[in-house]
Amino acid sequence: MDQERHLSLFGATALGVGAIVGGGILALAGIAFSTTGPSALVAFGLNGAIAFITAVSFAQQARRFPESGGLYIYAKKVLSIEVAFLVGWVVWFASILAGVLYALGFSVFVLEGLGRALQILGRSADWMQAPALALGMAVVATALYTAGLMRASGGRGNAATIGKVIVFAILLGGGAWAWVSGSPLVLLDRLRPFLSAGPMGLIQAMGYTFITLQGFDLIASVAGEVRDPTRTVPRAMYLSLGLALVIYLPLLFLLATVGAPETGGIGPAAAANPEGLVAEATERFLGASGYWLVIGAGVLSMLSALRANLLAASRVAFAMARDRTLPGELGRIRTPSGTPAVAVAVTGALLATISLAVGNVAAAGAASSLIFLISFAMVHWTSILAARRSGQVRSSWVPLVGAALCLSMAVFQALVVPSAGSVVLFLLVVGAALYLSLFASGARLADVWAEARDPDLARLRGRSPLVLVPIANPASAASLVDVAGTLRTPGTGRVLLLSIVRPTDEKLDVDHPALRDAEAVLAESLQHSLRSSLVAETLFTIAPNIWAEISRVAGLHNCETVLLGLPNLTEPGIEAKLEGLIAGLEADVVVLRAPRRWRMDSARRVLVPVAGHAHHSRLRSRLIASLSRSGQQSLTFLGIVRGDAPPENRIRFERDLRVLAADEAMGECEVVIDEASRPIDGIIRHAADADLIILGMHRPDRTTRALGGLLLDLSQQTNVPIVVIGGRSRRGSGLGPWRLTG
Repeated sequence: MDQERHLSLFGATALGVGAIVGGGILALAGIAFSTTGPSALVAFGLNGAIAFITAVSFAQQARRFPESGGLYIYAKKVLSIEVAFLVGWVVWFASILAGVLYALGFSVFVLEGLGRALQILGRSADWMQAPALALGMAVVATALYTAGLMRASGGRGNAATIGKVIVFAILLGGGAWAWVSGSPLVLLDRLRPFLSAGPMGLIQAMGYTFITLQGFDLIASVAGEVRDPTRTVPRAMYLSLGLALVIYLPLLFLLATVGAPETGGIGPAAAANPEGLVAEATERFLGASGYWLVIGAGVLSMLSALRANLLAASRVAFAMARDRTLPGELGRIRTPSGTPAVAVAVTGALLATISLAVGNVAAAGAASSLIFLISFAMVHWTSILAARRSGQVRSSWVPLVGAALCLSMAVFQALVVPSAGSVVLFLLVVGAALYLSLFASGARLADVWAEARDPDLARLRGRSPLVLVPIANPASAASLVDVAGTLRTPGTGRVLLLSIVRPTDEKLDVDHPALRDAEAVLAESLQHSLRSSLVAETLFTIAPNIWAEISRVAGLHNCETVLLGLPNLTEPGIEAKLEGLIAGLEADVVVLRAPRRWRMDSARRVLVPVAGHAHHSRLRSRLIASLSRSGQQSLTFLGIVRGDAPPENRIRFERDLRVLAADEAMGECEVVIDEASRPIDGIIRHAADADLIILGMHRPDRTTRALGGLLLDLSQQTNVPIVVIGGRSRRGSGLGPWRLTG
């Protein structure tokens, strides 16, 4: 079920404002002032400049890829699936760590307000613990969101965001009145010393507080739910970030002047109580009402920021699950609200667990800032790659500068706050281990399927894979060219038609029959390619050994796939030569047996006999996906078991075959288990209802028969077109004898 595009410009901007405004500055302003003094103003301003540069790259990518998932989607489009997984993993945990910050911040403000209230009543609140409250908050937010009560919506459910913006407007108005009513020279004197900890302290404060401007990126994470995303997403990001800075910078100035103690300045006051600084500073110019306004704004801010990050993190997990880089359960949508309930629940559980483990606002801020700096550097990187591979003539300097700034800040942050660097390194190691052990196989198949279907994917990844088609007989040209067009990766995939002439004792000239035959073969092949709207390349070579020449050309041109027509296997020595060629090729191999002028789009009923192994899953999935471009096929995976096989073996085989079929077909397919004493008998029985048979073969070495037996019997006993596939050679892989795997 696709998600509904229901977010307007207001709703998308409100999502960004809800994530940015309030939570970060209320939780971390005190830490910034205690680290660098009044120059925290500059730290926030510089962070704002970096954030705006990053927003430009996000906007460029959002226009290219208006889908939910944000940076993970961008990485998947231009990088390998392995790198995309690490990017998605980082982005997922970036939002989770941001949620941890706001959950802990929520606890701090509740405890601050509760402590003051109980103090007035003469009671103690020491029995309340921030981590426990953060855990409760995360669980409640997850439950509400899963129930659909916190669904992102165009204007609905934004009461907390609107409320806190009003509160900040009151704080700014009250502070401005206090400034005008006071003595400006005296107030400005409170900004001294401005750079209390020197340049290093300023940069350290930037690292601690960069997370305060995170949130505009969350809009890109839900782009699949935004109306007119190519226009709305960039505008919403700029608006939300601009509004945040319009609130932040004046507020920080007022806190450092009218909110600072008359003696000592804002730095020492922040060091004494960093989490409660904003409330205490506001109380100095607005009285008790200002204090309670800040507490209320803090609660609202943390709630809306937690909501926004939970929303974004769940959407990233949802997108990754759809690509099989996370468990498939996370890709379920809860109807009718469109909420990915499982993704939200798992994200919330991780958020709650980490909240208990961290238990410190400063540590959460440092770790989340670091991981966001890394993720923002990645979005600049993907923007550069996408622009270059899209043929953009002039490269923008913005992503280059942005990537350099984000990476520099990230390195500094990791060195200054080693615990934050350790957290990020631990997450990367865990992610890589999980991917390799659990998700790699399914993710690669999903990626192969996506690349075979998406005309832009290979181009954006900088790939131009080549299909080599040696053609010796004009009669087979039509079918081979058609199959090559199907195998070709859409968008950038190329087809090379090869004709080889053996030298003779006679002198070769333009009128030699061998050259005329080769010319006729290429001419026939080109005509068929043009009729199929396939612009193929041609190559004419002269070589004494045709089989060795095919191997040489395939290696020279780094071919991804070699497509061969099946010769007459009953001719003496022909099978051994074909076996030797296939065994020596470092490319995927496809062998076709089909009638003259047969076309792939005529294959509506496809039979896939498999032995339950995944040796050919990548190539088979690619072929099935390529077939699906030409229309709807009925796909049947066939497994053959002996009649005397134990029942438990049959059950296990059927279960494994269903899993394999689901992985490779990426859609509806039929799984059939049949009994036969020989595999050939079961295949022939089902071939009568098929338009195409896809077989696989093992290719680890050259020591065993390859194409005899099963393929020869099939060729003699059925007229159904046959495609035999073999993944690229992996010498020494220990896969066992090279054989057909019907």
